[in-house]
Amino acid sequence: MNNSCPKYLDLGTAAGARRIAVRAQLGRGPGLLWLGGFKSDMRGTKAEALAAWAGQHGRACVRFDYSGHGESSGDFVDCTIATWVEDSLAVFDAFCRGPQVLVGSSMGGWIALLMLRELKRRAAPGRSPAATVAGLVLIAPAVDFTEVLMWQKFPPEVKQTIERDGFWNRPSAYSAEPYRITKRLIEDGRHHLLLGGLIEIGCPVRILQGAQDPDVPWTHAVELSSRLAQDDVVLTLVKDGDHRLSRPEDIERLLHVIEEFQ
Repeated sequence: MNNSCPKYLDLGTAAGARRIAVRAQLGRGPGLLWLGGFKSDMRGTKAEALAAWAGQHGRACVRFDYSGHGESSGDFVDCTIATWVEDSLAVFDAFCRGPQVLVGSSMGGWIALLMLRELKRRAAPGRSPAATVAGLVLIAPAVDFTEVLMWQKFPPEVKQTIERDGFWNRPSAYSAEPYRITKRLIEDGRHHLLLGGLIEIGCPVRILQGAQDPDVPWTHAVELSSRLAQDDVVLTLVKDGDHRLSRPEDIERLLHVIEEFQ
């Protein structure tokens, strides 16, 4: 499959119709499904490195852009966590076969866990699904970020702005343009919170977390680890690591973790 040009997956109808851009490489399993972060896309450093490694090792790899991101259609401000989970499940169903390792960065870590919960919920007894989850690799996982890392940390004046105007333009260290945080995004996020109890996963989990991450504190990763109802969970704290974990040494560490899943 040509990796230079994306294929498109059409979702939704009428006003909710959108096209999801997908790059899928054929190869042996377990396959890799890349789940990017908030306002990031599948052409980022980590996603490209993962795809290159998969190509070199003959592994299947699928990456895509959420609605309102990158090469996919849709307006970012109209999207919510529910939208992006729906996108992710649709790509998983359409492009993944056999055992898969979900590799989720930042928001993608939350999406991966929500995907796994939904896949377990819809599994039919005695029916073998086309694709299954063999493991999770989470990079600075921003689980519950709309509530715990945004709303609960916003000062009163920002909350008032969101309640009054329906949005707040949040300055970003990663873009010249601010990120528009909508009331709809915050409210929808409350339907998908995971940290209030144990998270049933049923597969190995590897977490990479920067100790110098200004966006997702390392304590957040520790909290997540304590909620995962699975013995095979390894949290690696990178002492001088930031949120992106995209330096050459960070990429090397990520690929070493991926190699565990053979």
